[in-house]
Order: sequence, then C-alpha cells, then structure tokens
Amino acid sequence: MAGDPDLQVVADPGALAAAGAEHVVRACRTAVAGRGEFAIALSGGDTPKPLYERLGEEPFRSRVPWDKVRVFWGDERGVPPTDPRSNFRMAEETLLRRVPVRPERVHRMPAERADLDEAADEYADVLRVHVPAGAGGWPRLDLVLLGLGEDAHVASLFPGAPVLREARRTVVAYYVPAQGMNRMTLTAPVLSRAGEVLFLVSGASKAEALWRVLEGPRRPDVVPAQLIRPVGGGRVLWLADAASTSRLSRRAAARSEEGAG
Repeated sequence: MAGDPDLQVVADPGALAAAGAEHVVRACRTAVAGRGEFAIALSGGDTPKPLYERLGEEPFRSRVPWDKVRVFWGDERGVPPTDPRSNFRMAEETLLRRVPVRPERVHRMPAERADLDEAADEYADVLRVHVPAGAGGWPRLDLVLLGLGEDAHVASLFPGAPVLREARRTVVAYYVPAQGMNRMTLTAPVLSRAGEVLFLVSGASKAEALWRVLEGPRRPDVVPAQLIRPVGGGRVLWLADAASTSRLSRRAAARSEEGAG
C-alpha cells in the first residue's frame, strides 16, 4: 500500500486482546462524549474472541457505558443465529450475554433469510436510521472491527467477488462458492468511511496475507483488504501480533514497535 501503514505490533494474542479492548473502550468513550452514542460493527472469526471476552470482564466491562452502545456486524454467514458458525452467536456467547447492552440496541444481520436482497436492504435501512450520515450520505460507524483471512479477504469481501466493485450499496448479500453458503456484508465504501477501522491480525498463518496487504503490489481484486482505506477523515489501524508480522520489512516492524507503547 502507498505510504506507511498505521501499524501497531504487540507480542502475542493475549497482548492483542488487551490492546484491542483498550482501543474499543477509548473509541466508545470518545464517541459518547462527542455525540451521546457509540456505533460499533463487530467481526466474526477466531481472532476477536479473546478481545470480546476481555471486554466482558473487569476492568473493561465497567469502563464502557453499555446503555449508549449500539452493535452491528461487518458480515454474517447465511445460517440461523443459533448455528455454531454464526458470527452473531459467537459475539453473543463471548460478549453480549455478559454485558448490560439492551437487546433493542443489538442489530444482527439476518443472513439466513430466503430473500437475501430484501434482507440486505432492510439492514441498510437500520444503519441509516441508527448511524449518523457522513460524507456522501454514507453511514459513519464510530468503530469497525475487522479480521484478515489467509486469502486477504475482509468481512465477506472475497477475492474476485463482484461485490468488491460495489460503489452504491451499503449492504450486499450473495452466494460465495468457495464457502458453499450465502453471506451478507457491509461494502468497502461504508467500511472505509467509519470513524475508525481496527484490523486485528494474529498468528503466523496470516503473515503472508498481511504482507500482501501492507507491502505487496496494490491488487484489490485479489487482495480485498487493500480496499479498506481511510475516507472522510477516518483512520485505519492495523493491530497485529509478532507472529503475523514476520514477513514485513524490518524497518516497518521496528517503526510500529516504537509506536506501540
């Protein structure tokens, strides 16, 4: 990617969870102080689980004004919310059941619906109602949490998918052949227009993908995470553990270590 990435390197997955939880708390308190609410889009996958568990424990739990938090998702699998593969279920079990967030402020993606286009349009309406509009009228979430797939996908934006070129819709749903299921996802334009995007990257298995995103040639059709870039004054921060940064240049890693404290 052009320019130096906003990259923070920590030692291991435990430090990643702690640093991520601290970032969520700060972002929440800043948003609540500024506009009275905090809108966050959660990520699925294994990497954010320890972060969610930390947020549900002290001292983080008491530092978040949960009555001011509004919860969304960056993407969802086409399964019922009780399915073990559901991103909603994972977040509910690791975080939402353990904190006093009101149920009406939790907006899950109904990706199991038969009419996926209608479901995506309805979720876009929910965003328009509950999230303030930013530049160009796009919903401006305060914070989006994202993981990184080994194929450099992000949310449900997979390499080669037609939705990578979406420039109008906020939410799309489509069938992903490689996954063998339907997926619903926020699109790249709305992800990039969040106040902050926090990528969480952990483990040696992600080292190649992280290198491709941050230091490889710009090819967003095959490296979808490269689509997520700050727009409208926002910030994109990469929070990664040491194992996942093993392929990055020594200078980039050293620079990020210095800024991690």
